[in-house]
Formats: sequence, structure tokens, C-alpha cells
Amino acid sequence: MIWCGCPHKLKNMSIRGLKKKQPKTFKVKIITVDAEMEFSCEMKWKGKDLFDLVCRALGLRETWFFGLQYTIKGMCTWLKMDKKVLDQEMPKEDPISFHFLAKFYPEKVEEELLQEITQHLFFLQVKKQILDEEIYCSPEATVLLASYAVQAKYGDYDPNFHEPGFLAHDELLPKRVLRQYQLTAEMWEEKITAWYAEHRGIARDEAEMNYLKIAQDLEMYGVNYFPIAQNKNHTDLLLGVDAKGIHIYSINNRFSPNKSFEWSAIRNISYSEKELTIKPLDKKAEVFKFFSSQLKVNKLIFQLCIGNHDLFMRRRKVDSIEIQQMKAQAKEEKARKKMENQRLAREKQLREEAERAKEELERRLFQLEDEARQANEALLRSQEAAELLAEKAQIAEEEAKLLAQNAAEAEQERQRLEITALKTKEEKRLMEQKMREAELIAVKLVKESDRRAKEAEHLKQDLHEAREAERKAKQKLLDITRPNYPHVAKYPQYSPTDTREANFDKGSIKLDLKDIDLKRLSFEIEKERLDYLEKSRKFEDRLKELKSEIHALKLEEKQSGLYSHWNEVLGSLDRSLGNAPSWMKTFEAGDSLDINLQRPFPAYLLNTASSWPCTNKIQHTVPMEKSSSQANSLVANSVGTETRKQIIKVQQHDSDVIYI
Repeated sequence: MIWCGCPHKLKNMSIRGLKKKQPKTFKVKIITVDAEMEFSCEMKWKGKDLFDLVCRALGLRETWFFGLQYTIKGMCTWLKMDKKVLDQEMPKEDPISFHFLAKFYPEKVEEELLQEITQHLFFLQVKKQILDEEIYCSPEATVLLASYAVQAKYGDYDPNFHEPGFLAHDELLPKRVLRQYQLTAEMWEEKITAWYAEHRGIARDEAEMNYLKIAQDLEMYGVNYFPIAQNKNHTDLLLGVDAKGIHIYSINNRFSPNKSFEWSAIRNISYSEKELTIKPLDKKAEVFKFFSSQLKVNKLIFQLCIGNHDLFMRRRKVDSIEIQQMKAQAKEEKARKKMENQRLAREKQLREEAERAKEELERRLFQLEDEARQANEALLRSQEAAELLAEKAQIAEEEAKLLAQNAAEAEQERQRLEITALKTKEEKRLMEQKMREAELIAVKLVKESDRRAKEAEHLKQDLHEAREAERKAKQKLLDITRPNYPHVAKYPQYSPTDTREANFDKGSIKLDLKDIDLKRLSFEIEKERLDYLEKSRKFEDRLKELKSEIHALKLEEKQSGLYSHWNEVLGSLDRSLGNAPSWMKTFEAGDSLDINLQRPFPAYLLNTASSWPCTNKIQHTVPMEKSSSQANSLVANSVGTETRKQIIKVQQHDSDVIYI
């Protein structure tokens, strides 16, 4: 059988069929404590369908603790599981937001929370409630809980990795505690880190469980509070519902309940509009009635009471097969995790040991490299030092050669100085001998000068007597001849013949002049003068020789460093000449010995015309009364420098003057 038809009609029919089969959906946003998810829900879905979808997405099997919460008109309400989602009163948003939170709390977290995801969600929710101050916690307990939270987030404490300030961006303590104590963030971090370091080796799930163990003992843990009134007079009270029962609190005290009704002691709970009634199991006990502000609040209280009571009863019954399987799986999982944790701990320990060994090896390698570098540097320094020492050794060798050469030269100089010293000693001895001879000559000259001065005095006296006798004789001769020769008085002329005639005249006055004695005396004086000049010339030559020798010795002494010795010699010479005549004292050490001995010795004053190289008779103007000491002074004045000149005045017949 073959179907024939229009293909366009077939296409339209298929599109209409697909449109009819596609259901209508709406979007939902699920907000967990640490994540957000979006789902597309069908219009006919009930609350349980959406809840199961979220649990499957999270991998959660312990679904009886959780619920989907939303806020309407300022009041938190839980999504009903047996009613369609869109039929419930909720904000019409796109997408519709729900919070996936724990609706009921276990009595003992360690026994009832089987899955790790369940435990983690409870940990995050309880931690947020403590930080938001919905659950009161003491400051000490908050620091301990914060240390477990840090252990669950960061793992084991490592001082090299967890440096100060690593908790600066984490919210770990309630603001109430921070305001209560005036501590800085660094101080709080130090306190938390002190506890955190003690949790080394604790796994993340174990740290979260320890956190919940501490939190479940807090008075406000797992309690849902509702404002109520005990009568129509609106007496303010608080109604608390938790896993253990129903509690009545005063409005200002949420820690200690005024009255409590455990689930095991409650027979029935009912409500009618705003009134809610709690009937105890004991029929004799008083029935507790209270009023709430709204009907929705009563419904919410009633739902929480039913849910907590069901969980209370389930805990006291035999576990279902599903629960037993979950507990077995949880036990196996815990054992496996424990073994895994132990294995990880061993591996971590081995890794840490390996890292420590690696660090030690790296440190040792770095130390060896440093030592090698230092050794290379030391080797380079030693090579440089060796080169420097070699250069210094070469320099030292050259210096040694130079010093040896200098030593040889010094030895030669020492020998030369020894020879020079010997020569100097010999020359000193010769000089001392010459000085002694000069002293003897000077003494002799002084004595000769004194003797000549005395002779000159005697000769002057004799000359004076002779001239006086000559004058008397001439006077007598004039007296005798004047009567016979009157013209002689005017022109007094006489001759030796006349004198001889007068002498031979028996009647004339006897003349005392003795011509022969006078000539002989003149000859002797001239001879002595010539002898004295010869001696003076010899003494002058001797003094010039002494001058040249002293000058040469002085120059040599300056070169050989014995100048002070000659100063002593010259000083001794000065001391030896201290008693000499003044003309001998002009010889001083270091001075130029300029002795003017070109003129005759001044102490000898001649008294005859034959004693001077002139034709006329010369009469000296030196007084005869001068003593020998004055003659000595004239002798001293005759010796001096070239600039000094001694003037001897000679008078010829009282008119002619000769300067020598």
C-alpha cells in the first residue's frame, strides 16, 4: 500500500506535533552556601521534583536535612514538596531564586552526617551563622573554630608558605568579637595561627567535623526562633524549635529557655489560625497555648515541629536498608579516606623528608659551590700573591745586589775612611807638631821682640847722648871760631877737616863723639836689621805653608766628616796662642790668614842715616819714653788683614815726613 499525499501537508503536521510535545518551562536559580546553579523546570513540577533535581546535581543522598527556602513579604518560607512550584506564593521572577539550606539539624553530627557533601554544607552554613552572629559563640571558641576553618581551607601550616598577612582577606571572627577586644588584625592572626599550627596532619573533612562538634554544643545551634505571645495581651516571648524539642525563651535571652518540651514528652501539636497548642504526654501537665502574629508563622512553626519530630523518631528506630547502606558506605569511605590520608601523610612525610634532604643537598651544594668559588678566588689571590711575591723577590734580589754593592762600596769607604783617619791622625800629629813649633817660634819672636825693643831703647839713648855731645861740640867749635871768622856766624859751614883740626887742637874742647864707634854701631844695627828681615821672611813663608796646609786639611775634613776635630785643633791652637803677642792672635780657624809682612818689623826704629835707604838723615818721631809693652803693641799692629795698613811716621830734620 502506497501513501500518496502532499509533502507540504506532512511537514506542517510534523511541526505542530513537535510544538505540542515540547513542554513549557521556567528558570530557577539555586543558591547554595558556596555556589549558584540554574535549572529549567517544567510548569507542572512540584516542589519535590525541583528539590530532587538539586540533590542529584549536588550528589546529595541525605536529603531529609535540607530544603529550598525563599523570602516573601520579609518572611523566610520553605518550599512545599507536595505542591506545584508555580502554585505556591513566591516572587514571580525570572529566574526564581531559592536558597538550598539545612532545614533540620542533627543531634550528633559525627553519627548522623554520613556523606562528605552533607558535612561540608553543614559546616559552611553553621560557619556563616556564627559569623553573622545568628549563633552566639564565646571569643575563645570563635578563635578555635577559626583555626579549624583555616585548617580546612589551607591544609597544614607551613611557616615558609603561610607568611604573616595570609589571613588578611578571610572572614574568620564575628564583628562582635572584633569590637569587644581592641586588637589589631595582626594580633588576631597571630592568635589564630597559634591554634592553626597545632592542627597539623588533620584532613579537610576531619577539620570540618571538629568544627561542627564544637558548634553543636552551643546553645543557639540549630534553633529556629519565632516571636509569640502567651496570651492576647501580647506578652513578648520567643519560641525555639530544634532537634531536641520546643523551647520557650524570654525576648532578651536566647540562651537559657524558660520552659522546654522535648519531643519525647509531647503528645500532640495543633494550631487553629493564630493559636498554637502543645499537649504534653502527661495528661496531668498543663497544655501550653500561645499566639503568633500571622497564620503563615503558625504554619511554618507547625512544619518545623513535624519535621524535627519525624527525625527524632527516625533516629530511635532501626535504620532502613538505605540508611544502613549509606552508613556502610560512609564507614568504608571513612576507612578508605583514613587509609588514603595515612598514605598521603606518609607520602607527605616522605616528600617533606625528601624536600628537606633536597634542601640540605641544595644547601650543601650551594655551600660547596660557595667554597669552590672562595677556593677559586683564593687560588686567584694566591696566584696574584705568588706573582707579586715573585716580583717582590726579584725586586728584593735586585735590592740585595744593590745592597751588596752598597755594602762593598761602604766597606771600601770604611777602609778609605780608616786610611783617611790614619792619615788624619798622622796629619793631626804633624799639625800639632807644627803648631808646637809655631808656638815656639812665636815665643821666640816675642822674646826677640822684647830684646830688640830694649836694644832699641838703649840705642835711642845712646843716639840721644851722641847728638847732644855733637851739639855741644859744634857749639864749642862755633865759639872758638867766631872771633877769627865772623862770617861763619851768618853762614855756618863746617867740614870734617875743620873738625879734625879742632880735635887735634890741644887748646880746644875735647869732642866726646867717637866716629869709629858710631859707624861700628851703625853697621851692627844694619846687620841686625837685615837678619831680622830674613827671619821675618822665613817666618812669613812658614806661616803661608801652615795656612795652605790648614786650608787643605779643612776641606778634606769637611768631606770626611771630621770638621769638628779640626775645630778642636784650631781651638787648641787659639788657646796655645793665648799668651802670645797680639800680632800672633790674628790666626783664627776658618779665617783667611792674610799676613802683611812686606814691611819691616815696626819695633826697630833706626837712629842713623845709614840704616834707611835714603841719603838724608832721618829722625824718628817715636818718643823715647815708650816702654817695651808699647813696642809690642806696635808689633801686633803690624800684622792684620789686607785692608788694614799700619802707618809709621818718620821725620827728617823736623820737616821731611815719610809714610810707610
